[in-house]
Amino acid sequence: MIEALVAIVAACAVAVAILDGPSTRRSIAMAVAAILVPVLIAGDQWHSGPITELRNSPGLLAVALVCGLGLVGFLAWVIDRWPVIFPVLVLVALPFRIPLNVGGEDANLLVPLYLVIGGGVLASLLRARRGDQLPATPTVLPTGMARWMKPLLAASVVIYALGLLYSDDRSTGLQNLCFFLIPFGVIFALMAEVEWTRQRLRILLGVVVGLALACALVGFVEYATRDLLWNQVVIRSNDFHVYFRVNSLFWDPNVYGRYLALAITMVAAALLWAKPNRNSVILAVISGVLWLALVTTYSQSSFIALIAGLATLIALRWSLKWVLAGIAALAVGVILFGTFAGGLVKLDLGAINKQTSGRANLVEGGFDLFEARPVYGYGPGAFSVAFKQEVAGPNAPVTESHTEPITVAAEQGVVGLAVYLALIVSIFAALMAGFRSVMPGLGAASRSYDPDRGPPAARAAMLAAFVAVLVHTLTYAGFLDDPVTWVLIAIGYSLAFPCRASSAA
Repeated sequence: MIEALVAIVAACAVAVAILDGPSTRRSIAMAVAAILVPVLIAGDQWHSGPITELRNSPGLLAVALVCGLGLVGFLAWVIDRWPVIFPVLVLVALPFRIPLNVGGEDANLLVPLYLVIGGGVLASLLRARRGDQLPATPTVLPTGMARWMKPLLAASVVIYALGLLYSDDRSTGLQNLCFFLIPFGVIFALMAEVEWTRQRLRILLGVVVGLALACALVGFVEYATRDLLWNQVVIRSNDFHVYFRVNSLFWDPNVYGRYLALAITMVAAALLWAKPNRNSVILAVISGVLWLALVTTYSQSSFIALIAGLATLIALRWSLKWVLAGIAALAVGVILFGTFAGGLVKLDLGAINKQTSGRANLVEGGFDLFEARPVYGYGPGAFSVAFKQEVAGPNAPVTESHTEPITVAAEQGVVGLAVYLALIVSIFAALMAGFRSVMPGLGAASRSYDPDRGPPAARAAMLAAFVAVLVHTLTYAGFLDDPVTWVLIAIGYSLAFPCRASSAA
């Protein structure tokens, strides 16, 4: 119970950071959260193998602390001297996870990203001490649902922390909060008020493309040699399939596929708004290479996410009406096929569940859990435990939910689901603010530009990438526990409502 109360304090500190502008108060709030996170993890895992080894080896613990604090201090010095490098470092660190043992299970933690976050928080404290943090001055103030985006983001973190008071799996929920929601909330706070110039946006696109091509190269080598770097689950599954899935530097092929889909979407946005020249040819070639890399993942959810992202770009660049008409025609076709071909094509639900790796059963079981506790759910992180206890039994082969709204409904009930849906609406409202005046697909002139907001191509890229992530979470989960979501929202928000004088500018 004490851990849950401390976690609530840390979540409230992050909420202050999300809601507040550059100030000493925000810097202190981020520092409080950054300090409490390792304390909470150490308390939760006090008797686990890794923590026990560190406790029994004071010298090793001292070396680890000195090295970690030294890296954070160096990063803080770099970020303090060149503030705009922080988002670049975040994007560089996003894909890289380090396998560690947490709670008796192997976990892939974003250790490089955590070090960058620590450096950003310390740099913010240094600026606050010198009085360098200038009040943010947005050129355009958010209105309507857009103004609720930050409060709903903060509420999502706090509500998740409050759920630890009754969660059936408090340890998993605490880990999700400390490893994901709290650090990523700090990322949002530090990135949401960066002033994005065209040069900085080109640098970010170059970083994304460069990392994606590097990961693609590793993936191609894996595919050619039929040898993966890690993840025994995928290695074993490749032995029984006629196809070979690669995961590159990522742990999961689906996460690798998601990253490639986002990179292709951003390159496509730059290509659609670019003037025909040599750069257009280069962008087209890059898209082709990344698409070939995506094929090697055999990630159906990533292909669907890519289609959603590209459809969004087409709607913004050319015609929203024709895209909606195409979606409607596809939906009618599916309904007609299901209605008239149902008697001819015998659907084997068991085969469908097998083809989806048990996800059909997970969705059905998630609905059952929601019906059992519709108001408050089973608590954060408790889906797996509740699914075994209430639905499938202790020997269920698959218990991790892969559908975000189902997970939210089962774990947090109506309250969490309402906040989740309202948050998505507010994000769309924020990212699309002022689109009618700049997007040709919504009726604007071909080369429209709003001087009070960011470049149309960059804004279209952020929205399309967010749509791709959102669609991917419907089949693979990972919404607010994916740093990419927070980064996209932060950049999209700061493009829609630029701050001309912020600490990060």
